[in-house]
Amino acid sequence: MSAKTKRGPRQALHAATVLALLAGSAYLTVELRKEEQAKAPAVQAVTDTPALKSSGSGLASGKQTWERLKSPARTLLRGEGGAILATFTDDARTATLTGPSRSFTEPTSTKTRVVTENWVRLMPEPWHKGAEKEQWFKDWFKEFFGSKEDDLFAIAFQYVDQAPVKKDSEGISYAGDANFGPINPEGTPGNDYRLEESDFYDYLGIPYTFRDGTTMQPEAMRARSMDCSGFIRTVFGYRGRFPLMATDKLGDGLPRTANGMARSKLGTDVIKLEGVGPESRPKSIDVLQPGDLVFFKLDARTKDRMDHVGIFMGHDTDGHKIFVSSREEINGPTIGDKGGTSRLDGNGYYASTLRSAKRV
Repeated sequence: MSAKTKRGPRQALHAATVLALLAGSAYLTVELRKEEQAKAPAVQAVTDTPALKSSGSGLASGKQTWERLKSPARTLLRGEGGAILATFTDDARTATLTGPSRSFTEPTSTKTRVVTENWVRLMPEPWHKGAEKEQWFKDWFKEFFGSKEDDLFAIAFQYVDQAPVKKDSEGISYAGDANFGPINPEGTPGNDYRLEESDFYDYLGIPYTFRDGTTMQPEAMRARSMDCSGFIRTVFGYRGRFPLMATDKLGDGLPRTANGMARSKLGTDVIKLEGVGPESRPKSIDVLQPGDLVFFKLDARTKDRMDHVGIFMGHDTDGHKIFVSSREEINGPTIGDKGGTSRLDGNGYYASTLRSAKRV
């Protein structure tokens, strides 16, 4: 019997073994994909709950340490092992708390996925050194540390594409898929195709009286719409209860436009506005913290005015710095890619036009 004949059964056995292994591998791959898809959370879904439970004192169990840092001046609360539990910035009401992990996605517009344990909330008063000892803060922190009540991120995503409508007790639709604005009869796609100047009261379709007594009336054609600054005012102001100005000049609080916000004295400038030209692009954006307002110079026709604003969300699962804003290209709030990817790093459209950032 030849050597070739002797090896035949072994080759057949080897081939059968390989086929069995490949079949098993394919089966495992399919099952792993099914398992991974089953684990994929929906928008705003809570995917994990770390050991951060509010006790009677409102703090996580174990030893906590308060630490002061500079640039910007802020206070950190650290847990055992040095993990950051919360960050509070001087002169700002925005606080970032560590809590249950969530995943934010917008499947119709992007593959970007932001998974974060950061919960961004507004304190009743601006932070200052030593505020952790004051009763107003102790009461607030006890209520919100570890809470799953909607924060600013959850609220922001209640206006993205296909977000479900939410109504209050009076039947007013206060949340749901928002437009950027009505079509501009003189515009073209990519060039003022939609009109700006839609604010939160336009979206709601109801008159709104500001703290200074000014009453603004909604325009019917702007119903369910909010431009970039209108989106910020909806999330931080109408929903978050941050004081709002009627315009950039009337009242006190968050101004009406992106330019007004960028140049206001509210909060603290984490990236100071130095100018509007390409030479004024920030050298570093590492100082950014989830919840910061980020400002852009997109259109030369607006001269020295800042003309776009968004909310920094943190890093996506690919490590990119992502923001959410209302844009005419996607016709509403988005972290999407149409008209420019919503990234602050690299040299893309928005990254190259970023000029400043503020923590309010």
